Amino acid sequence: MLDRSGLRILLVVGFLLPVAGCGTALVDSIAVTPSSQSVAVGETAQFTATGTYSHGSHPSSTQNLTSQVTWTSSVPAVATINASGLATAVSAGTTTISASMNGFNGSVGNSATLTVTGTSGVGTTSSALTSLSIIPGSQSVAAPGATTQFIAIGTTASGTTVNVTNAVAWSSSSSQIATIGASTGLATALAQGTVTITALYTNPGNAGTVTGTASFTVTGAATEEYTAVTIVPGSQSLSASGQTGEFIALATSGSTGLEEDVTNSPLVQWISSIPSVATVTSGLASGNGVAKGVSAGVSTITAELTNPDGSMVSSSATATVTLTPAPSPLLSLTIIPSSITVGNLQDTGNFLAIGTYSVAPYVRDLTNSVTWLSSAPNIFPVSTNSTPPNPAAPGGVVTAYGDGGSTIIAEASDPTTGSIQTATATFNCPLVLPNPPTTAGSCYEGSQASGLLVTLTVYNEGLNTTNWEVTAPSATGTPDVIHCGPGWTANGGAGGSVCTATYPLNTTVTLTAPAGAGSFGGWSYNCTPTAAVTANGPNSCQITLGNVSGANPDGNSNVTVGAIFN
Repeated sequence: MLDRSGLRILLVVGFLLPVAGCGTALVDSIAVTPSSQSVAVGETAQFTATGTYSHGSHPSSTQNLTSQVTWTSSVPAVATINASGLATAVSAGTTTISASMNGFNGSVGNSATLTVTGTSGVGTTSSALTSLSIIPGSQSVAAPGATTQFIAIGTTASGTTVNVTNAVAWSSSSSQIATIGASTGLATALAQGTVTITALYTNPGNAGTVTGTASFTVTGAATEEYTAVTIVPGSQSLSASGQTGEFIALATSGSTGLEEDVTNSPLVQWISSIPSVATVTSGLASGNGVAKGVSAGVSTITAELTNPDGSMVSSSATATVTLTPAPSPLLSLTIIPSSITVGNLQDTGNFLAIGTYSVAPYVRDLTNSVTWLSSAPNIFPVSTNSTPPNPAAPGGVVTAYGDGGSTIIAEASDPTTGSIQTATATFNCPLVLPNPPTTAGSCYEGSQASGLLVTLTVYNEGLNTTNWEVTAPSATGTPDVIHCGPGWTANGGAGGSVCTATYPLNTTVTLTAPAGAGSFGGWSYNCTPTAAVTANGPNSCQITLGNVSGANPDGNSNVTVGAIFN
């Protein structure tokens, strides 16, 4: 039998249940704002849905339900609308924008009117964008290889919004960490780090530009950080008297494909196959990869790189040790400056290679006698003095044809001992979008420096065709880079009737007509004589190669000097 106390409990519960049900009241009505909008083709319009609650809520309350309602357009051919209430104008006409959801008395909803005019909003001066936003403002992915989409939304002076994702110029602050489709906004992760994503929109009719930025973070590194290792140089000859030679290890990144100097990386171990022939330094904070001759023989020098995931890549070089002493060994090689940063595409930087020897002169300029290498030769090529087509230009000149950075290497060989010394420096061209974009100042596509080279042409204006001769050094003093005329053939070389060489802009070049090179009658008007004109004496003139009339479209100049031999 149920006692009275149990009955009282059941009655209380019975009264509580209806009250609890009223506490979860459903929406009674929905309002859509604004009630009407007018936009042009291509523009967007934002609608908001606000719900009103009265059942179970005293007094009544309102709540923003824009992301919870179901949005529809009565004429999708005129305008479409997404789940967030953002309508996009497609073609001229009128459509009804509706918002609906389940309410207290069943389905509730409301609508607004959207009118689309036939004039495109993007590309007209009256609808110029005043601001630009990137959605979302920040994104992150777990590892290289992942992609994510950014959207660019522009706002006009009237307050309407336009989706300009495919009309802006997209860029990444570091193409080594992430790239982004120039006209799509699709970002691709390449390496661990954070980049700034920039969207640049140019209004038509000289109405200015607007930009928007967002951040993109790659939280994890590639599973295999490096895919290959290269040792530079591939072989060296050392003396058993203790002569040393430095090897450099360049590792190829599995995510970016770029090479990085890992000579002193803790991931790399240096090994000599026969330490009694040659030793190699390893495990130091700096100075790794230095081989030292001990006794005659051949030893294999190996660089082993162990990736964080345990995989290994390696490369080997040869150290040949002889008993021949090194009477004047090249002790070390240094590149100055250690780093150069430029701001425009086609900008150049000139490195100098300085060697230290065991005998006087102890310090020597080896810029034009070393071999120059670049870890990114297609983006940042570096010139060697003897490399055509610029025989007169100095070695160690790096040119920027893209953004990022490169390791620049100088190799110096001692002709007496055969040993090779190496040194490294860095060259960078960072990508920083300028403001306004027409002003040069960063290595973005379209930024170019003015021409920096001048081509000098030398020829004989006289009648002598047998023994005339003209010579000139390079920009850094290498003699006889220009050797023009049949008189040079008599000296054991090959001299043409017309000689050309390329020099850096504003270089002063000294041309010389050596003694015994025929009857010399003077220089053309643009080359200033530096010595008295005599019949067979050493006659020279100087000319400064600046930008002159007749410049090529790329800004480079051509200068011609005539010598008169009769």
